[in-house]
Amino acid sequence: MKRGLIVGAGLTGSLCAALLRKEVSGPLYLAVWDKAGDSGGRMTTASSPHNPHCTADLGAQYVTCTPHYAKKHQTFYDELLAHGILKPLASPIEGMMVKEGDHNFVAPQGISSVVKHYLKQSGAEVHFRHCVTQINLRNGKWEVFNETGSPEQFDFVVLTMPVPQILQLQGDFANCESTFRCSYLKE
Repeated sequence: MKRGLIVGAGLTGSLCAALLRKEVSGPLYLAVWDKAGDSGGRMTTASSPHNPHCTADLGAQYVTCTPHYAKKHQTFYDELLAHGILKPLASPIEGMMVKEGDHNFVAPQGISSVVKHYLKQSGAEVHFRHCVTQINLRNGKWEVFNETGSPEQFDFVVLTMPVPQILQLQGDFANCESTFRCSYLKE
């Protein structure tokens, strides 16, 4: 069984996990690790400690679908609308620039519900408070270390974390760039 790791439980990591689940044939163990305590990344929704129904989106607060992206990604918008995760934005937001042909959407359960939808679709095993510290290539497998546990080995690793965090990682993976590219292109 192939073992894959996606580092980052934000929009990119969750969508990547969902797409991998759809596209990879055969058995696949898929894990998503994030250093935070919840999913969302830059699309996080916070709840009041006194009233869980009182929420605030931190980061993205609405989604804009331009005509260009509607052509390329309409199935994603349709799916999110069909599941009630996105709904059309009924009123403009003060200072919002509306361009002809654009469609704006809000997430009634909070913007992180988009991320959670894709994580659920992926069937991945999601681990929070798993901060990746080091990645090494050992015997054709990626050995990944985190702050809190023993290293684990994966057939492939997808990094969706911000570049400054990637640059802080330890290990010999930086020297394996050509190996990484070649192994990716062969599959």
